[in-house]
Amino acid sequence: MVKKIKLSNFRNFKIKEFNFSPEISLILGPNASGKTNILESLYLLSTGKSFKARVEEEVVNYGKDICRLEGKTVDNGLEPIDLEIIITRGQIDIGAARPEKAPRKKLLVNGIPRRMIDFAGNFKSVLFGPWDMDLVTESPSIRRKFLDSVLSQVDREYRRSVLSYEKGLRQRNRVLWDIREGNIGRDRLLFWDQLLIRNGDYLTKKRNEFIVFANSRHTLPDNNYSLTYNRSIISEGRLEHYKNEEVAAATTLVGPHRDDFTFSKEERGLSSFGSRGEQRMGVLWLKMAELSFIEEKSMERPTLLLDDIFSELDDEHRKIVMDIADRQQTIITSVNEEFTKELKRVERIELTV
Repeated sequence: MVKKIKLSNFRNFKIKEFNFSPEISLILGPNASGKTNILESLYLLSTGKSFKARVEEEVVNYGKDICRLEGKTVDNGLEPIDLEIIITRGQIDIGAARPEKAPRKKLLVNGIPRRMIDFAGNFKSVLFGPWDMDLVTESPSIRRKFLDSVLSQVDREYRRSVLSYEKGLRQRNRVLWDIREGNIGRDRLLFWDQLLIRNGDYLTKKRNEFIVFANSRHTLPDNNYSLTYNRSIISEGRLEHYKNEEVAAATTLVGPHRDDFTFSKEERGLSSFGSRGEQRMGVLWLKMAELSFIEEKSMERPTLLLDDIFSELDDEHRKIVMDIADRQQTIITSVNEEFTKELKRVERIELTV
């Protein structure tokens, strides 16, 4: 659980501290008061990444060079863990003739610098907001990012494999470009082929495990939802099969970076044939599966972050979410307290513009 956070020059907050209940915290405030920014800071402390920013320096308060997020959390054994993220624009004005260069992001656990692979997952969370509807209808990259965010919180080897695969993919594509330009021969691909196959196999295996787990969950009254994993297998045979096309495109055409999954209800694809309400419930079903998956794999119930979703739900499904909110630490943002009046054991945090 997260006990408190301190934000310095983060988004619209100059210096601000927030304390959270171990049960339910309700963040109330008008639009533009910073409610979603608080959830963004919590998600950053959980995963090391923002769900909003295109580039991370966007989170630094306008006119400032550096921002700091500090979080105090406790694990199942009630051991305190201090998490800290420092983000800069790449340079800091110290009053000298030139600004001093600085790392764009620094991650610390209990005051000790850590790599992303060792930072993510110390504080586990599940985030649910209106933008999650894009999981059903938008591009495959959004769904791959979702899979990575879930699995990276509970599997250090998955985090390592993602980083290694992404680096290897960039390098292999550069080699393909050089081959196309006639600068080097095909033998330069061998190392990168083996690296991508080795790490890609692990990514595919773990993504499939989550899909199978989600399909085993029956958590909604109208539970006829399922996921179909459209994996792009990477192997020596497939790379050989597409070798000419890859050189022509200077792009790796097979592998987990081309994976996708689709939502269905009663064998109907939700993207094309589902109503808006069915799509919304499909995402709710998936988020409930994510909660259970993280708990099963880590033996910790993750903190649930809900960003202004109650206005999107009807009464029946609003009650389902409220029941879920009682099962772990939950932090909710809302413009209107009316939607959350039935929640019990709530501590309120009020924001103003």
